[in-house]
Amino acid sequence: MNAALFITVLLIAACGLVYELVAGALASYLLGDSVLQFSTVIGTYLFAMGVGSWLSRWVHRGLASRFVTVELMVAVVGGFSSTLLFLAFAFTDAFQLLLYTLVFIIGALVGLEIPLLMRLLQNRLEFKDVVANVLTFDYLGALGASLLFPLVLVPRLGMVRSALLFGIINALVALWSIHLFREMLPRRGRLVASSAVVLAALAAGFAGAERITRTAETSLYADPVVLTRTSPYQRIVLTAWRDDLRLFLNGHLQFSSRDEYRYHEALVHPGLAALPGARRVLVLGGGDGLAVREILRYPGVEVTLVDLDPEMTRLFSTHRELVRLNGGALASPRVRVVNQDAFRWLDETRESFDFVVVDLPDPSNYGVGKLYTTAFYRLLSHHVNRGGMVVVQSTSPLFARSAFWSIDTTLREAGLRTWPYHLYVPSFGEWGFVLAGRDDYTPPARLPQGLRYLTPGTVPSLFEFPADMRPVPVQANRLDDQILVRYYSEDWERITR
Repeated sequence: MNAALFITVLLIAACGLVYELVAGALASYLLGDSVLQFSTVIGTYLFAMGVGSWLSRWVHRGLASRFVTVELMVAVVGGFSSTLLFLAFAFTDAFQLLLYTLVFIIGALVGLEIPLLMRLLQNRLEFKDVVANVLTFDYLGALGASLLFPLVLVPRLGMVRSALLFGIINALVALWSIHLFREMLPRRGRLVASSAVVLAALAAGFAGAERITRTAETSLYADPVVLTRTSPYQRIVLTAWRDDLRLFLNGHLQFSSRDEYRYHEALVHPGLAALPGARRVLVLGGGDGLAVREILRYPGVEVTLVDLDPEMTRLFSTHRELVRLNGGALASPRVRVVNQDAFRWLDETRESFDFVVVDLPDPSNYGVGKLYTTAFYRLLSHHVNRGGMVVVQSTSPLFARSAFWSIDTTLREAGLRTWPYHLYVPSFGEWGFVLAGRDDYTPPARLPQGLRYLTPGTVPSLFEFPADMRPVPVQANRLDDQILVRYYSEDWERITR
């Protein structure tokens, strides 16, 4: 009997933490800045738990009935939380209000659960044993949830189904509790019926979760959604309209098939074509294989691609339309794919390269921002051969001017000489890159055959900046103070006002 009760504690602790993690992850996916989102969600949740624990003092009668009722309320609110948040983000302007309201309600209900259960156990065990065992199993449940969430739940079920699954678990705990405390519940029929209704609703939601997510995402994107994937690192969405295939990661456009060649030709060729002796090239990010496609235009060059997300490289190695777009680059015998964090991989490897392409997402959060720091660029420079060069995608010098020049400043503070440049990409507007190295740079006089945009005559003009994109006073981005993330956020907020 007691063992069953402590398993109940473990399960309700796991459920509560999963709802908290879902809220924090969804906020990070949809709003960016993962540190801010997780910090505020966790803070609100813990505060609400304190409120719930304080409110438990006012429950004097019918403890077992109240406990079962709280479990069912947690099951409904927590189970449907991610569904409501997705729909709110898609169809209303009240996402943040709903986010913190749901987090507070779930936290308050979870804060009620443990005190009520401890009071139910006080007649079965000594108080010291109640406290020790309840808290032990509570923490074990939290540990289990924290491991399951990134390793199993998100990659296999996604956000919506994960929350609904644990809502079902909460409802089953309510049913199980009705059985455990049956002598304290002479009128159990209503609670059993309520549990059955909640279970049916959650099961129906679980069965229709993909349709719910598709409905929300369809309203977020201008074109029809043709493919979605959820990995432990990001939400991958592919849209299509006629001949325009677009990739979005966490809601941010990564490329349009109509003009991506402009971006990728400009990313690769101004630097690599100036290094006729280059034989080994490293690509950090770029799991879509489009930069690799451009690099493979150079005979004899071997490429190492390091991308954190195996789902990205798998998708762009197997999906017919995506393979056609990157020319089957990731399947080339000249390409080696490594799925690992770029910072960690560079820290562990002893390999060196003639040319490095840093094709990472914009520094919109601290997780990505660490790959734009002086520490990262110094580490990277140790893996660049003498006479070699690095190119970094550097966001827009027009719309994110401070962020762009902060990247340039960071590279120079890391001990490299820089040559910033830009071009116009219709899907993005003006976009910028920074070429860096230790030796002199001369724009290439020859380029590979078959390019659709760049010519030897246009390359020098890329390095000319009009007055509204010229350098502004900014600081370098450091690992302990990622000012670049703040620059980026402020720049884009200014544009969208």
